[in-house]
Amino acid sequence: MDDKVKRKYWLRVLLFGFIIYAATVITLILTGNINLFPSIVLIGNFLVPVAFVSFFYERREMFSVNMPATAICFFFGGALGTIAASLLEPIFIPELTFITAFTVGIIEEFTKLIGVYLIARHRRYNSMLDGIILGSAAGMGFAAFESTGYAFTAFLQGGGSLSQTVFVTLIRGIASPVGHGTWTAILSSILLRESVQGRFYINIHVIKAYITVVVLHGLWDGLPLVINYIFPWAYSVLIGQLILGTVGLFILYRRWQDSKLEFRT
Repeated sequence: MDDKVKRKYWLRVLLFGFIIYAATVITLILTGNINLFPSIVLIGNFLVPVAFVSFFYERREMFSVNMPATAICFFFGGALGTIAASLLEPIFIPELTFITAFTVGIIEEFTKLIGVYLIARHRRYNSMLDGIILGSAAGMGFAAFESTGYAFTAFLQGGGSLSQTVFVTLIRGIASPVGHGTWTAILSSILLRESVQGRFYINIHVIKAYITVVVLHGLWDGLPLVINYIFPWAYSVLIGQLILGTVGLFILYRRWQDSKLEFRT
């Protein structure tokens, strides 16, 4: 019974966090207190990523990774990952097209690993399970920091529109589990499985995993450009990204099943 209760903490984080988020939005509307705006942006963009990482961390009896390492990986993957991506992308991506969308994938799937590298180096995190928790933390940290930037941009471009900011926050929050967190968890699970005592080895398995997540990421960013041109329907882009998200989650599920077999042996 205790174990079942423990494994619902991620859901409690999500539910209570959403209640707090909604209460903050309503309070801002009623009072007009603009000081609440940063809270809306931060809670809205960090809630789902934190709940997603909590879901995996609650299975920590199978992991070597502890809470401080998970939290630091979340921060490094988000802060350092977005900084590195922001420096590199303007150099290699003058304009976002279907082709350059894959360059975005190449850059961001690499920069998100900064968090994983800083935590896993010199430590015996050598299992797929460790890779999944660290990868989900780094990827979701990146998603949270990136979404915060998009929400602030929406606020400025919308002339201080609260509704537009909330809309962007909700859409990116809902989509984050099938995006950055999933992709980095897939790659990191293979990377750490192939590592030995904190030393990373780039072999064919790691390269294949990297190509897989780059393709998923590139299609996620580039496919809407094609779909909007060919099928200009209201929900056509959503359907396309739903399919891509399902594929990514299925691959992560397979890695999770493989990791449990690895743990038992």
